[in-house]
Amino acid sequence: MLQFDIITIFPEVFSGYFNESIIGRAQKNNLIKINIHNLRDWAEDKHQKVDDSPYGGGPGMVIKIEPIAKAISSIFKLKMRNEKLKVILFSAGGKQFDNTVASRLAKKYDRLILICGHYEGVDARIKKVVKDMGIEYSEISIGQYVLTGGELPAMVLVDAVARQVQGVLGKEESLEEKRLGIGVPTYTRPDIFHFKDKKYGVPKVLLSGNHRKIEEWRKQKKEG
Repeated sequence: MLQFDIITIFPEVFSGYFNESIIGRAQKNNLIKINIHNLRDWAEDKHQKVDDSPYGGGPGMVIKIEPIAKAISSIFKLKMRNEKLKVILFSAGGKQFDNTVASRLAKKYDRLILICGHYEGVDARIKKVVKDMGIEYSEISIGQYVLTGGELPAMVLVDAVARQVQGVLGKEESLEEKRLGIGVPTYTRPDIFHFKDKKYGVPKVLLSGNHRKIEEWRKQKKEG
């Protein structure tokens, strides 16, 4: 079972998405497990403060190193023997996330610890701290834009990685990127759609029943 441990200061934002549809079903079937950790549980003061102003000046606040390090250490103690683990920090400057990365994460690791940054980011010492713990570490970006926090990227990564786990989609051939190819158009009934005095039809080759021609058409669309 692949486990995701998400460290965040907004734990409540995940329940709606992760408890529904395929991801919710995968958890109920014990194919994946998603643990949400409130970073404030590792804060050192009574106000559960997890951020502070940056050294060198500048606007905004930075997530402090102490609670992040303690959170990761606590999760690491739950590690089973021979369990392959990786820590991922979501960062606009990180490695571009794509389907190849998602597939590799699903196949190579048993547990992924996801750090959701916020404000102006996370104290940069976390990279060295994690590596000194003996844990693999990487920074990932889901796109060439800046978000207000790492919660949305965490949901994107969990969704993309979880669907690569055998059984999550029911059948391996349900992965459309393997079955059809990413971006290949799909159609369903009716074959003729009437809307505002216009007709919109399905490509005739898909109605032909000729599987060889259909595969050729899909290959052309994939390559195009």
